[in-house]
Amino acid sequence: MKTWYIPDAYYPSSKNGEYVSHEAICFLNVGKEDAKVSMTLYFEDREKLEGFTVVVPAERTLHCRMDQIKNRDGASVPTDTPYAVKVESESELTVQYTRVDTTQAELAIATTIVS
Repeated sequence: MKTWYIPDAYYPSSKNGEYVSHEAICFLNVGKEDAKVSMTLYFEDREKLEGFTVVVPAERTLHCRMDQIKNRDGASVPTDTPYAVKVESESELTVQYTRVDTTQAELAIATTIVS
């Protein structure tokens, strides 16, 4: 099992103008088989949320928008709440986290490869 950690995630509810703030966990699967990915969210003040899953097709990319995913119980990522993500897969993947912050007039984007 390969595990990646993203300790600084945050999805704001407010926006400035027409652009919507969002986060994405982007995957690159250069392998010959599909990769099943599971994600667990951790919080400062509440229990973890498990059961978020995606499948990254073989030799493809997948951009998982965290504002659009739901877990097996129908829960979504809460807004205005700091959280961390544990990403797990049996397959080797390249994992990138990106945050687009549109809460101020000076739009911001932050991105990093997770290792």
